[in-house]
This record gives sequence, structure tokens and C-alpha cells, in this order.
Amino acid sequence: MHRQWRCSLAHPVSGAHYLMRGFSLIQEKGLRRFVLFPLLVNLLLFAGAFTWLMFRLGDLVDYVLSYLPGWLEWLEYLIWPLGVVAVLVVFSFIFSALANWIAAPFNGLLAERVELMLTGEPLPDASLAEVVKDMPRVFGREWAKLKYCLPRAIGFLLLFLVPVIGQTLGAVLWFLFGAWMMAIQYLDYPFDNHKIPFEDMKMALKYQRSASFSFGMLATVLAMVPIVNLIVMPVAVCGATAMWVERFRPHLLRR
Repeated sequence: MHRQWRCSLAHPVSGAHYLMRGFSLIQEKGLRRFVLFPLLVNLLLFAGAFTWLMFRLGDLVDYVLSYLPGWLEWLEYLIWPLGVVAVLVVFSFIFSALANWIAAPFNGLLAERVELMLTGEPLPDASLAEVVKDMPRVFGREWAKLKYCLPRAIGFLLLFLVPVIGQTLGAVLWFLFGAWMMAIQYLDYPFDNHKIPFEDMKMALKYQRSASFSFGMLATVLAMVPIVNLIVMPVAVCGATAMWVERFRPHLLRR
């Protein structure tokens, strides 16, 4: 059974290709209004949080410099760029997690519309009251992702406490884990629209590990690029839904 499933999901297109496809999908006329709100959420969160972080970074740099002798004040020109880079890297992960929580219901609607556009087959109609009633379950799904992510993330981060070898290994594992979580985060929207259990979704992605990782790796890299990270979320939702339609939907819905 598992071998047949693996073969039935074989596909020559890489996961990264689907993510890039998301850039064209978000420009489709029928999808723009579903992209706009998550985009505004991203913009407001990014502007507010990044401004706050920059002010806190200034305080931190001043605090560090206060302990340096006068002849080392020139280090300020090195500390600032390094601090900004560190903030961008850490902030990209925190920012993505928070934005996904807030925009989860809208990302589900976006995934639904993309699937309709690609297949011509709408999901069962739901009234506004049903959508509101379903929101606790949607946020519960986000909580399931967080529970899956946190213990593993803490374990990988602890490796950074081990000098050289641990830090090198931790950096590699952290990037790979981040890529895997990006795949889970965005591919889960079309899976969840069809009420496919979280554990079943993870198993399906494991059968398509190569495609899932290539999708997640590119999403992770783009999430660390200023300005581009503002549109990564709707792009990734669209790309993940295209991947769901071509790689997973025919098998899982047939079951």
C-alpha cells in the first residue's frame, strides 16, 4: 500500500517550482482580494515589529558599547551591521509564525479559491456562520503545528550551546528543520480544507520528502529577504495548493 502510494505521487516537478508558481498565481484576477488582507496583515506586523526591534537593538548596542574602552569604540561600525543581520534572521521566523496565526482563516480561503481555479471543483459551500464556527478548529490546527514545532526547535537550538561542532551542526539542522516546518505550515492549508487529519498530512509529506524539502527550503530563504518576505505567505499558500492539487489530491480524495 505504501509503495503504491509513493509511486502514485511521483512527479517530475520540484517543490521549489510550485513555490515559484505561486508568484504568478497571486496575480490572477479572481485571487487578488484573497491575497490583499493577508498582505496587509504582513505589512502592518512587519512595520510595527521591525520598528520596535530596531529601537531595542539600538539600546542593546549602546549597552554593549558602554562596557568597551574608548579605544574600541570603532567596533560600533561592526556591531550594528551584525546586529541588523541577526535581527532579520531571528525575526523572519518569529514574524512568519505570528503572521500565519493571524491570517490562518484567510489563508484557508485563499487555498480554497486556488484549488477551485485549478480544478474547477468547489469545496462544499459554507455559510458565514459556519466559517466563524469553524475558526476554533482552524486555530486548533495552528496550535497542533506549534506543539509539533516547539520541542524540536528547542532541541536544535540547544546545540548552539556546544562550541564549534554543535553550533555548525545546529545551524545546518535548524535550516533543514525550518524548511520542513515551512512545508508543513503551507501545505496544511489545502489538506485542512478537506479535513484531512494533521498526522495523515505529515505522513503524506514524508512520502514526498524531496519535494516538500525543496518547497520549504526556498520558502525559508525568501522569508529572510526583506520586502520579499512580505509576500511570501500568500505566494507559498498558492504554490502549496498547486502542489496539493497535482501531487496529493488525486490519491487522497480517491481514498
